[in-house]
Amino acid sequence: IYRQLFSLVFLSNLAIFIWIVVRDRSVVRGADAAAANFLACGLARQPLIVNGFFITLCSIPRSLPLRLRRMAANVYQYGGVHSGCGMASLLWYLGMLGGLTREFCTATTHATPSIIALVLAYLIVVLLLAIIAVAYPAFRVRHHNTFELTHRYGTWAVVALFLVLLLVFAQASSPNHIGEYLCQRPAFWCVCLAAGALIHPWTRLRQIPVQCELLSSHALRLHLPGGTHLGKVITLAQHPLRDWHSFATFSDASQFPDPSAGSPPPSCSIIVSRAGDWTSELLVHPPTTLYTRGVQTYGFTRTMRLFHRIVLVATGSGIGPCLAFLEARQRPAIKLCWQTRAPEKTYGKEIWELVHQLDPHPLVVDTDVAGRRVDLVPVVEKLYGWMQAEMVCVVSNQRETERMVKALRARGVYALGPVFDS
Repeated sequence: IYRQLFSLVFLSNLAIFIWIVVRDRSVVRGADAAAANFLACGLARQPLIVNGFFITLCSIPRSLPLRLRRMAANVYQYGGVHSGCGMASLLWYLGMLGGLTREFCTATTHATPSIIALVLAYLIVVLLLAIIAVAYPAFRVRHHNTFELTHRYGTWAVVALFLVLLLVFAQASSPNHIGEYLCQRPAFWCVCLAAGALIHPWTRLRQIPVQCELLSSHALRLHLPGGTHLGKVITLAQHPLRDWHSFATFSDASQFPDPSAGSPPPSCSIIVSRAGDWTSELLVHPPTTLYTRGVQTYGFTRTMRLFHRIVLVATGSGIGPCLAFLEARQRPAIKLCWQTRAPEKTYGKEIWELVHQLDPHPLVVDTDVAGRRVDLVPVVEKLYGWMQAEMVCVVSNQRETERMVKALRARGVYALGPVFDS
């Protein structure tokens, strides 16, 4: 679905781009279309918009046909719209830049673009190319911090420089009516709205107290203030201007309320396992405070509320997002399959008890006892058929999630799992 959304967005823009280039090589049209796609790209990642998508599509009744509910469950793959609009904005911008360069090189009238406009335009395209290059999946996985910092600060710079470029255009075209010129340009309003979408989460930047519970040398549980709901994800950082990390939350309570109750517990937790430099640093030096920004957004597991019966498959600390089902209103019937190393020793007695609250008879594969990692695909297939489940939810690392989802679908089992850009 992610690739389909990307292709739909980009190819639609490509068709319109070719049609307009053949009919009209206007620089202004190119700027408007580039800015419109840039705005759509930003809105596809804006927390309030993302939550709106999830609330709308995950609220459809379970009485609707299963096929329709399975289609709605793919809402978490909205990243395809984000990346498709990003590539389309580059396409339109290159078209605008080509027209601007041609006018600069050939025109001899007062309407010739200034050298300042040309320099700004080329600087913007360099930044756009850098932003898109570091977002390539293979590079992004291996150099995540470089990707994140380039993506964030490059985007901020593009928005600022685009506004300056529009001011330069206004000065050249209508020096006595700059404000009127800008107000008549769709590109100006699109860039302003994109800037607002970028700024909004940072207006809710705050430092929160964190209570760390060291579960083992491999896992850490962080207790955070504030409640949560099924599928909510929080972004955390040790420094607001450096790398941020997203974690699925679950309610912090020894006794979970009845699922029909509306008020969440006053605090929530995340489970952090040793999986990289940042998480390893947390385990070695547990923090007392962390930064968070914006609102908690809904993530992949929220889509599971669309179904009557599901099989939950988790490996390692992927059990954390699964525990959010404990306080979910109208949660589906659940069969849990969890593969991990020494579960009670690694994650603690309370997590072990919460797992049994979620499913009184979970299928737990202890890799220390088995002596190896077990291929869960045949096991999950049998559980799916035995339970007559409507969906399999896989929560693991990226590689294992992709492998299991692909293998299960090849066996006719409908499975979903987070994608790298969800």
